[in-house]
Amino acid sequence: DLGSTTTKAVVMDDKGQVLGRGITNSRSNYDTAARVSKLEAFIDARLSLIRRELEKVPAVAGRVDEIIDGLTRNFRREQFIEQLGDLEQTCIANVEGPRFAGKEKAIVGALAEVFRRLREEEADKLFAPDAQRKSDFFRDLAGSRFMQIGEEVARANGVEFDHLLHMYDKSIIEVENRPPSADMNRKFRSAMERVRGEMSSALDTAALGAPIDAALEIDMSERYVVGTGYGRVRLPFTKEHIRSEILCHGLGAHLMYPKTRTVLDIGGQDTKGIQIDDKGIVVNFQMNDRCAAGTGRYLGCVADEMNMGLHELGPLAMKSTKSIRINSTCTVFAGAELRDRLALGDKREDILAGLHRAIMLRAMSIISRSGGITDQFTFTGGVAKNEAAVKELRQLVKENYGEVQINIDPDSIYTGALGASEFARRAVVEA
Repeated sequence: DLGSTTTKAVVMDDKGQVLGRGITNSRSNYDTAARVSKLEAFIDARLSLIRRELEKVPAVAGRVDEIIDGLTRNFRREQFIEQLGDLEQTCIANVEGPRFAGKEKAIVGALAEVFRRLREEEADKLFAPDAQRKSDFFRDLAGSRFMQIGEEVARANGVEFDHLLHMYDKSIIEVENRPPSADMNRKFRSAMERVRGEMSSALDTAALGAPIDAALEIDMSERYVVGTGYGRVRLPFTKEHIRSEILCHGLGAHLMYPKTRTVLDIGGQDTKGIQIDDKGIVVNFQMNDRCAAGTGRYLGCVADEMNMGLHELGPLAMKSTKSIRINSTCTVFAGAELRDRLALGDKREDILAGLHRAIMLRAMSIISRSGGITDQFTFTGGVAKNEAAVKELRQLVKENYGEVQINIDPDSIYTGALGASEFARRAVVEA
């Protein structure tokens, strides 16, 4: 599912069981995003197979979650170090041209020291058992630490920091367009060795080898792929392998909640109100057809204007004690209205609460035009993770439709990819 901001993939077996999920930034490069999200889904699927094998081993009973958490974390560490090596070599290769004439050796030396510290000091901190990471995307993890360490190293080595920054900015784009290698088995085995070292001696770590080897030896072959989402036209697929976002979100919501009849999806660029029957088939829909007002993109602009992370908007809005009416959800004018409200002395949390209500009012209008809410109602998309948006939606649904069961799955962002996977599974079964 190639969305405007994130690309998601779901791997399903021929019985309809979801084995793995993967997600990455779309970055406006859908070819890379499709490869990365699919690789991530297969990594997650391999972890599911490992879990399945571990649950058969009495010696690790009660500690499977701990083992899987450690394995996942240390696998990510292996990926991070691999991509650091790629980034380092790319940075060094880019030290050329008249701007750096006579400074090449000093810049390369400084880069080597930055990456040594990232590899030997920061990797362990980032992926320690109790580490809190704001993001799992390589660009975010490497970028924040590169800036801090790079400034220190540049100062100590008499190198201009902007030279190092230039190398990073130029090189990270190249590295992002090269997905991590698909050599999963080596990374998993390396990660498992670190898990053994972390686990207490009370666990018979020797018992881990056989089930993990068994899981890694299971062959996973790709039988059918269906693409959907904002960027689906970029996929090199025939029309039989493409489905619309509407169809996939409707079917995906049905798979998660079979009694669902109304679906609201708020993504990065659009809002969709979808009506489905008891088989997950779309019978009617409406969507915003002119602009990105009231979508994830609008919230992104608000976050930028307030110098906040997108994930911080919801929690801050939940602290509101006063209801403020927002007149517009226009993305273009978001900054101007925010500044006006702040100038009037309104608190940020009250402004954000009003903004979230305005967004959900717009969504309710789209739902109404699609046919209203009947039976169970499912909210999907990235905005479904925003607690303030969910709060306003629940209130508005109650005001307009009474007591209705509202379903919000923790993995709702994968709804479109889930529906696409089911279309792919059906194609295999019917063949």
